[in-house]
Amino acid sequence: MKKILLHLLPLAVIFAACQKNQNERIPADVQQPVQLQSTQEINAYISAVIDSKGEFNWKDASDYMLYSAIMHSDDHMVSVGYKPADEENVEERLTRIDLRDNKWTSAKMQVLELIIQEEKLLRPQLKLENVEVWKENKLPVIDVRIDNINTLTLLRQSKLIRYVEPMGYEPERFDGQTQRTTATGPGCGSYSGDPNLVEGNDFKTVLPDAKQSWNYPSHTIPKAWVQSTGRGIKVMVIDTGVSPDQDNMGNDFNQGRSSGRTLQKIFTLPNATSADDICGHGTTMSSTVAAPRCIDGNSVGVAYNCNLVVCKASNDVIIDESSEVKGVADAFTIAADDTSVKITSLSLGRVTTSSQIKDAIIYAYDKGKLMFCAAGTSSIFTSWYGVIFPATMSQVQAVTGVKSRSTLSACNDCHKGAAVDFVTVMQQASDAGNPIANAMSGDVPTTVGGSSVATATAAGIAALVWSYHPSETRDQIVQRLVTTASAYPNRTSNFGWGKMDAYAAINK
Repeated sequence: MKKILLHLLPLAVIFAACQKNQNERIPADVQQPVQLQSTQEINAYISAVIDSKGEFNWKDASDYMLYSAIMHSDDHMVSVGYKPADEENVEERLTRIDLRDNKWTSAKMQVLELIIQEEKLLRPQLKLENVEVWKENKLPVIDVRIDNINTLTLLRQSKLIRYVEPMGYEPERFDGQTQRTTATGPGCGSYSGDPNLVEGNDFKTVLPDAKQSWNYPSHTIPKAWVQSTGRGIKVMVIDTGVSPDQDNMGNDFNQGRSSGRTLQKIFTLPNATSADDICGHGTTMSSTVAAPRCIDGNSVGVAYNCNLVVCKASNDVIIDESSEVKGVADAFTIAADDTSVKITSLSLGRVTTSSQIKDAIIYAYDKGKLMFCAAGTSSIFTSWYGVIFPATMSQVQAVTGVKSRSTLSACNDCHKGAAVDFVTVMQQASDAGNPIANAMSGDVPTTVGGSSVATATAAGIAALVWSYHPSETRDQIVQRLVTTASAYPNRTSNFGWGKMDAYAAINK
């Protein structure tokens, strides 16, 4: 993860805003507030809630604040989680719900009719069939545009509603920075080949002619390769796609000691037309997991014989656009319904909780998927902000990066906290060098750091272990990883079970 930027206001201002916004409520007969709350006020409230509770959910905000956030976000898009009025604990059985059942279709129609009744007051040309912007057939959620505060108020009062949240509001997006582009968003970069890499320091050459990243021995990956290379395990990397110009993640995916495996490129990001990576982040993550043990001098992935699905679900590493929320949620439901996918790797995240993504992850968890998520990376608020969403969820394995030291020490900009489950070494203590990965093009590797590459490395290690024990369940594989990690049996307060050990986990 790159920079998660959340500007903090003085505590007195924060708690004053918190108190004001929790108590204030717009009357139901008011069409629109006279004045929206500013992004600074909203961000202050989010900061205060995180400081007191450790995480932020939009259910804690007043109608007025929630409406203001919606109006400030892209296209005024909202996630509306729905249910029949008599249904309880929906999240506990998402995989068993039949959305085609009469009571579920009836509940959805009632919600849509409520929305159009109020929204037509401001958008008279709106038709019922156009209310739902992006269709959903796996989860009980509706993605809609809301302009009328009455719509919001009535939805939150309804027994048919589980949650109502702005999809595209994140504090980082409203921190006073200039508008970014896809190619320059957080986590994006040129990721070009680095001609200054030094053998013995940055990599070791292994047969037939591949570069093994310097950090692999820290997790006994080369030793584990004697027994397992990931064959038969399919991993889905949910990120920004993969570069069409990197042949080793394309036509040359099977070469050298990598053979007979599959590579799929899909996209769930709305309006995307391919899985092509413009940002560059997804290319490095995908290659960290599964780049071939090649004959062309490029870097080799941790599980170089695993099957791979690359899913373009986001434009950059912060899930702060409405389309990215939809893209990430859909990626998890697709992985869930693909019985051949065993592991997912997500090196993306956000500060606020997205219930739509949360639903999708619970859905995937209940179908037995082993999910790794990045704990977060920033250069400013590492000491203040802990683990980001969705790595905070108990259904996933949260991963962060540490330095190459005998004691656990977070990388310069890696988040840490109680939600972390595992760490991987991704920063050299001597010169702050990062692991190598396939560049956007060519056979000269690039370097990449942060909890992002730590997460992709962890997913690759899990693939090695599961490949050797294909009949075991997700929970059994996790148990192997836990009981062989460096801190076991004493879970640490910031680094979970510690450093993963691929060879020991295979032979436990």
